[in-house]
Amino acid sequence: MTVFDIAIAELNGREDLPARHRGHTLLIVNVASQCALAGQCAGLEELTQRHREDGLAVIGVPCNQFGEQEPGTHEEIAAFCSVQRISFPLTEKIDVNGANRHPLYTALTPFADAEGHTGDVRWNFEKFLVSSTGEPAGRFGPTVDPRDPELLRVVRAQLR
Repeated sequence: MTVFDIAIAELNGREDLPARHRGHTLLIVNVASQCALAGQCAGLEELTQRHREDGLAVIGVPCNQFGEQEPGTHEEIAAFCSVQRISFPLTEKIDVNGANRHPLYTALTPFADAEGHTGDVRWNFEKFLVSSTGEPAGRFGPTVDPRDPELLRVVRAQLR
């Protein structure tokens, strides 16, 4: 089983978001519209635009577990995305930690970042890179900007 086999709906209710990107490299990011790090959405959109044709799909995952910074309904989250001109897809709002952790994050969180951190997501905007075969291939902390040279190097190495 790979990340592409894990069912999760898009914010609009359309099912099986990861499966629709099978064969692409994924950058999965837990997002929150009221977080101070929400400015990273512009960098994530830039990555989407620059590397979509190279096989990269950015997927935002709304989560309200960190400081209750994503309290909105699906409609309110979609409105935020519209205002921010975000074109990458967002999933339904889920838990990334704890007893109700979504299976997507059960698959992602054992992967270590460059400092060796595994396990629970630490805050909004933690980033997980998934290879085109559906295996975790990178993990980056919340404060790592989507334009960070090391993140870009690792992403580009995974692209077709």
